[in-house]
Amino acid sequence: MAVTGLIMIGFLLFHMYGNLKLFAGMEAYDTYAHHLRTMLEPILPLRGFLWIVRVVMLAAVVLHIVSAIVVSRSAWAATGGVFKQRYQSTKNRSGIQRTYASRTMRWGGVIIFLFVVAHLLHFTATQLRTTDIMRESAYARVVAGFEVWWVWLLYVIALTAVLLHVRHGLWSAFATLGANVGPSARYWLNVASWIVAGLLWVGFLAPVTWILITQPGIGA
Repeated sequence: MAVTGLIMIGFLLFHMYGNLKLFAGMEAYDTYAHHLRTMLEPILPLRGFLWIVRVVMLAAVVLHIVSAIVVSRSAWAATGGVFKQRYQSTKNRSGIQRTYASRTMRWGGVIIFLFVVAHLLHFTATQLRTTDIMRESAYARVVAGFEVWWVWLLYVIALTAVLLHVRHGLWSAFATLGANVGPSARYWLNVASWIVAGLLWVGFLAPVTWILITQPGIGA
């Protein structure tokens, strides 16, 4: 779970970096999208790099979900289904995990999974639109996908789930891999997890908010 989670966080950071190119305009973003398709040519065929990323990410998602099921079943068996007894802490009278992010990992994961499916279907439907600009420009397709307020609102909800999931998941992953070796390490793991989670939230939300405000109608 730790390794696959870190792989997905790495993908999110790369994806966020690409989305920020929306601020540079249509030509810059379309050039970026084109180079993703031709990356590592002629060593790889056209779109070869993208297919490698897709296969790796699909494997990471499947293994992450399987790991989550195994860990949840182990936790259920260890506590008899009484999850509040999992961790004892003087900082919380209930003894439950202390942060909201840690308590919502399971449902947050479900929300993120459903959003990813909807996100892929959304852009698949967007690409079926037949206007010339939609066929020729990745920038126009992204703008068309976020030019209505309710799509933006659903995106905010999903990104908030990602924020909480990454905040606890990053900390937990490095702790699982042995980095949580004392109070100082624990402090910096918490700081790093908030920085990365916050960066992803702002980095993904900023360009689509800019699209909603300034770029309506470009895909029409």
